[in-house]
Amino acid sequence: MLVEGSKSDPEALKIIITAGCCGNLSSLQCQWKADDKESKPKDSKTTASSKAGKEKPTLKFQMNQGQTLSSANAACYYLWEKSGKSIKDPLQAAYIDEAVDWEFTVLRPACQQYVKSLLESQSCPSLTSAMDECLKALESWVAGGNVLIQDIGLCYADLITWSTLYPVLADGNDIIHKSYPSVLKWFNTILQKSFIQVENLEEGVMNMQLKEQREEALKTWQKGPGSVPKPRKLLHPILPGEGERNVLITSALPYVNNVPHLGNIIGCVLSADIFARYSRLRGYTTLFVCGTDEYGTATETKALQEHCTPQEICDKFHRLHSDIYKWFNISFDFFGRTTTAAQTKIAQGIFWRLHENGYILEDSVEQLFCSNCSRFLADRFVEGTCPLCAFEDARGDQCDKCGKLINAVELRNPRCKICSKPPQKKTSKHLFLDLPKLSEPLWSWYEGKSSGWSSNAAMITQSWIKDGLKPRCITRDLQWGTPVPLPDFTSKVFYVWYDAPIGYPSITANYIPDHWEKWWRNPENVELYQFMAKDNVPFHGVIFPSCLLGTKDVWTTVKHLISTEYLNYEEGKFSKSRGVGVFGDHAKDTGIPSDTWRFYLASVRPETQDSTFAWVDLQTRANSELLNNLGNFVNRALMFVTKNFDGRIPEMPLSEAEVELIRNIQVELTQYIDWMEKVRLRDALKHVLNISRLGNVHMQARQPWVLLKQGPAEKKEAGACVGVCANVACLLSVLLAPFLPDTSRVMQEQMNVPSDCNVLHGAFVPYLPPGHQIGNVSPLFQKLETPHIEELKSKFAGKADSNEVKKDPSPPKDSNQPGTNPMGDLTLVENLTKQVAHQGDMVRALKAKGAGKEEINAEVGKLLDLKKQLAQAQGVDPQNLISPGGDAKQKKKKGKK
Repeated sequence: MLVEGSKSDPEALKIIITAGCCGNLSSLQCQWKADDKESKPKDSKTTASSKAGKEKPTLKFQMNQGQTLSSANAACYYLWEKSGKSIKDPLQAAYIDEAVDWEFTVLRPACQQYVKSLLESQSCPSLTSAMDECLKALESWVAGGNVLIQDIGLCYADLITWSTLYPVLADGNDIIHKSYPSVLKWFNTILQKSFIQVENLEEGVMNMQLKEQREEALKTWQKGPGSVPKPRKLLHPILPGEGERNVLITSALPYVNNVPHLGNIIGCVLSADIFARYSRLRGYTTLFVCGTDEYGTATETKALQEHCTPQEICDKFHRLHSDIYKWFNISFDFFGRTTTAAQTKIAQGIFWRLHENGYILEDSVEQLFCSNCSRFLADRFVEGTCPLCAFEDARGDQCDKCGKLINAVELRNPRCKICSKPPQKKTSKHLFLDLPKLSEPLWSWYEGKSSGWSSNAAMITQSWIKDGLKPRCITRDLQWGTPVPLPDFTSKVFYVWYDAPIGYPSITANYIPDHWEKWWRNPENVELYQFMAKDNVPFHGVIFPSCLLGTKDVWTTVKHLISTEYLNYEEGKFSKSRGVGVFGDHAKDTGIPSDTWRFYLASVRPETQDSTFAWVDLQTRANSELLNNLGNFVNRALMFVTKNFDGRIPEMPLSEAEVELIRNIQVELTQYIDWMEKVRLRDALKHVLNISRLGNVHMQARQPWVLLKQGPAEKKEAGACVGVCANVACLLSVLLAPFLPDTSRVMQEQMNVPSDCNVLHGAFVPYLPPGHQIGNVSPLFQKLETPHIEELKSKFAGKADSNEVKKDPSPPKDSNQPGTNPMGDLTLVENLTKQVAHQGDMVRALKAKGAGKEEINAEVGKLLDLKKQLAQAQGVDPQNLISPGGDAKQKKKKGKK
């Protein structure tokens, strides 16, 4: 019998497993296609789900008679019947036929789509729901004994169903652990039986390389800590080295007069900190810098409001930011600020190079001038009615309600933020960055650099470049900022979005004045990671790189632009003015430890779509994952050692159960590192929790408290169980360090672990050998009680602002309002036309990359809403709009006629 195809095809696994269970394994020959032997890096680990996500080559099953079958299910039936295991009872045979039909029509499509969504890192509730429905049905059948594993034992329907589910469940997916115990038991039963059969195959035939994984994991474990690298301690000043991996990490500079809320923290500094801590554990030469962005309109405005100087405002809020990040355990190597001589020198130096190379334009622009204050009003000194959504308190640069960027002169009913008087329009001469001239080198640079960017960062940058770049004004009529050195413009300062990103090299220059260029003028040896929320992407993906490219000098530019979506608060948004949501300066007053905040924010990190902070969710995750899963496992294992082995790690003669646990831990560790390298922090954290879950399941299955009472041999088994579990806890203390640094430190103190364990080399080894004395053990986490959570939820609910505009407000009726003026508002029409084009490109990009249906539909909804607004602005009936599919209602009506 001959199988032709790809060993990465789960359908091939059906035949191999069935042949093994039917005793036909020795006569089975496998010919794998050449495209399945593509080369991989030495450290590449291919998981079951990643194999399942590939395009599957055609599978052929050739019987001894020369006939060929292309259906694995049919081949399994043939093998089963040929072995003499046919089902005699007609009713049982009917049940089994029904199960096989269900696998083909329902389960297989659900599994394929579910695995595809995991590989593409998309959140797809509908696919998750489909998988849940399949598992519910399977749970009912297995628990009731109606179809699978009956009195006849295993049948080919079990093996077919099991093989289809393998890519979903074999990679540590926790979808079944709590809700589907019968499925878990059924799956593991076949797992044990099938491995015995599969191990008889020649090397290379095993679809999932399980035997090889076990042998490799055991060999590494037996070699011990002496076989792996030692941790590397970096000493200040941190400088990049030749022949090393040098990682430079920045997070978006927080604006000095804004207190960061939880969404700001996870979007920037916390995400960057988690990766920086991981990078240090890997032994990379790592420098993590950040600081407060202190120049600009908002600082001047705040100073006027508080009757002090801008410098005093910056000093006050810089201390506030520093205290917040210190409490959250953000491990900056240097936290600086932009109000420095180094900032002025570097910003002016880049400007002069741009000017020399012909990338600076001069032009007059129309601005708002307040006669009462005798000054031109920069964007943030103006408030008024948004021209797009009619929100009455829009700023001169952006509307807080609809989120759209606007120009101050576009506001309706503008008013000076200082004196509330209406300003007049006047012209002022300004300098512009000639982005159109830089678009070609920018695109070439982007194509060579963007492979390591998060998807939304790449999409936003692409849309900006493809929409056609426009000259960008880089000066403002202010006093507080980096002075413009060009004659005739010395009364102006640089616009904060030209100036702010230059804060990264200038802050580094304040950290190491004589060596900052070793990081920022060294693109061959330095990898730059930049963390931010998606609203900062245009400035880091377009403006800042254009400025550096325009100098024609050698600069380290971003290689990994990591941006998140938004974290919302309960049913709305964070608002400091209305007291809605938790802000950094209040988090420590909640009584909830910083590690719990770090854990929850990493768990809901909006990596691919907006996510929501919810108090009930925080309580549930903290109590179930931290307390009941992680904390319970660590405390359980260590207390058992303390009470029954005098606090010393016992001898560990490994049984098959311990070897399998070590293999499973190694798989999870490999996947953790893979996700962290891709900066998929939320996904990596799941594997940490999977490891503690595996430890809990192992202890529960082995029951060392029972073995301890049965005799000397059983006591050794109990010792091996808890000894391995204590070493799992030691590994967890390292994997948790980037996420929960305080908890990691406490765990290591309790275990009295050697400092050598604090390195991530990719191998699970026993740092706690037999005889190792552990310290005092105590619980790691406290339960979050409902009354406390309800109290906090009420405290941070805030109060509705009496001036807050209701959703979808009716725009004021005036002669310039779209719909009342037959010609429409030309400025509004122009803006909306651009937005429609931009959103259309975004929808097309999502479809091109095969995004999930829900994500595409969400963006299509935004596109339709923008088209509706455009139609209203043009005086057109929105009902006549052409739909994304290309059909208009009017066209349909004409067709019917």
